[in-house]
Order: sequence, then structure tokens, then C-alpha cells
Amino acid sequence: MRRTTSDPVLVTSLTLVLLLLLASCGQATPSTLSGTPASGASTLRLAYFPNLTHAAALVGTARGTFQEALGSSVTLDLKPFNAGPALIESLFAGEIDIGYIGPNPAINGYVRSQGQALRIIAGATSGGALFIVRPEAGIGTPQDLAGKKIATPQLGNTQDVALRYYIEQNGLQTADTGGNVTIVPTQNPDILTLFQQGQIDGAWVPEPWASRLILEANGEVFIDERTMWPEGQFVTTHVIVSTKFLNERPDLVAAFLKAHVETVEFINANPDETKRLVNAEIERITTRGLPQEVLDMAWETMSVTYDPLPQTLFVSADHAFALGFLGDTKPDLSNIYALDPLNAVLKAEGLPEMQVP
Repeated sequence: MRRTTSDPVLVTSLTLVLLLLLASCGQATPSTLSGTPASGASTLRLAYFPNLTHAAALVGTARGTFQEALGSSVTLDLKPFNAGPALIESLFAGEIDIGYIGPNPAINGYVRSQGQALRIIAGATSGGALFIVRPEAGIGTPQDLAGKKIATPQLGNTQDVALRYYIEQNGLQTADTGGNVTIVPTQNPDILTLFQQGQIDGAWVPEPWASRLILEANGEVFIDERTMWPEGQFVTTHVIVSTKFLNERPDLVAAFLKAHVETVEFINANPDETKRLVNAEIERITTRGLPQEVLDMAWETMSVTYDPLPQTLFVSADHAFALGFLGDTKPDLSNIYALDPLNAVLKAEGLPEMQVP
């Protein structure tokens, strides 16, 4: 017998179909509007380094702030790295969603992918980079660098670009361009050993390695990089996101940034507790924490901030391009920032929003 629309089974089926159609129309839900993660199992793969300039990442994971903001249905997959280029390669391979990283690797990744692979979504650290020299090397002026051997953590990394540009601006040339200042890209632990052995004359390094060179190898500060920037502020670490992840999971990006801002504010209000948490995380990841003296000295050279300090990134990019690290054509970085999600968080918290010049 043919059913009519008054048949209860058919009415129920039609109701379900209508509900599914309404859901498929993309109606806003409370979770979407609030920026909290949507329901359903998900994963956010977070990359960072086990060092002081990544304090926000270390504290956010140690306190459980990131996981709490993401919700119980989201798995936070932590991925420690030791170098920016390796992190960028993992992002290219689709293995990283969000990462804490220095400016130059982020710029390189953006340029290599023709502006497609990543966006900068927040700041993390300013400062925390110094040029340390051995007293016996007799370096008192820029001209004294002639004939000297100076180390940086990696060819083309943020400190390497800073050193090369400084040398050029002071009328000198590096050995690889026909000059007499030798730059030795070397991993940070090896820089400390070479410095102690007198095999290098100085090093431009991030914290805590600058403080370790001072306290463990009798080094002296030749340049605190803060003195080279307006108001002593320059980006050392910021937060990047895979463009694909940003487009596909804006809810998770928003939740993460809410936790990031909360973590930065906690850090600035609780420096002693922060140092304890950071050192515990460094020890957990590397099996060796920092001596308290090193930790205290290094902490004074840097500041933790969600401000991405974009103007300083553009200046660093200009320096890298002038040195030949970014190809023959000056790259267009006008779309490297995506600050709308951060500004939505800041607005909700009654905090000043960030602008890109």
C-alpha cells in the first residue's frame, strides 16, 4: 500500500533530511562564533625549540594552557626541534600545523613557497641575542674584527644575517666574499666548546648561549643587539601557521592564540615561576637544565610578547636580501602576516590590536 505524507516513518525521514540540509548550509554555531574548537576528534601539531626564546611554548605546554584551550577532543602533538630550517621542511611536508620559530627561517619558507606555505600569526619573543667576544681576541671596535674568526648558529639564520650585515655596514667583508672576517656557522653547543678552546674569537648567538659564553667561558659583551633597534625591540621568535591549517581549522588557530596570549601575560606577571617551568621543560626535553645563574642572566636580555614587531621583520628581510639570501628579486612580504585571529583575541580581552605597517 502506498504511504502518504502522514505516515510517521516518512515524516521522520523527511525531518532528518531537512536537518541535514540546514547543517550543510553552514549556519553559524555557538562554537564557531566564539572561536572555540568544533566538536570531533582533531590534532594540532605544535613545533618549538627547547630554549629560552621559546618560553611561551614551553610554559603553555607545561601549564596545560594550550590543551585546555583546545579542548579534550583535540590532541596536542608536541614536536621539539633544534633548528628553524628543519622545522620549515617539516611544515612543507605537512607534518607541522603551528610553530614557534625565528624570523629568517620564516621569511625563507615564505619566499621559497612563493607566499603559499605559511603565515605569521603572533609574536613570541623580543631580544635575547648578543655578540660575545673573548677578551684575549682584542676586539674593541668593528675594525678589530679584521682577521678574526666569528661563529654563528647556522648559515643564513637570524644571528648569521645580523653579523654579516654588521660587518658589511662597518666597511669590512667576510672571507667568503673576498674579505678577512671568517664566519663559522656552528651549532650552539659546539660554539661554546670552540670559544672555551680559543678556536674562535667571538660569536653572535641567542640566549641562553650568550650568557653561557659569559659565565662558562669568560666572554664579554661586544654588542647587545637590543642597542641596534628602536626602543630595544626586535623579533627573535614568532608564531607561524601552515596556511592550509589556518584555512581548514580557524577554530583551532583561534583557540591556540587565546592560550598563547594568556601564556604571555602569565609569563610577564610571574617571572620566577616562568623560569622554573621553562627550565623544567628544557630538562625534560634535553635531559639537562640550565644553571640558575645562566637562567637569571639570560632572562634579563629578552622579553616575551605577542606583538609580532613586523617592522623589525621587514628590516631583517631587507638585510637578508642585501646579503644575497633571498634571491635576485626583492620578495614581496605584504601577505606574510595574518593577524586577524590574534586581533580578535586581543579585542575580546580588551587589549590593543596589532597592526602591520
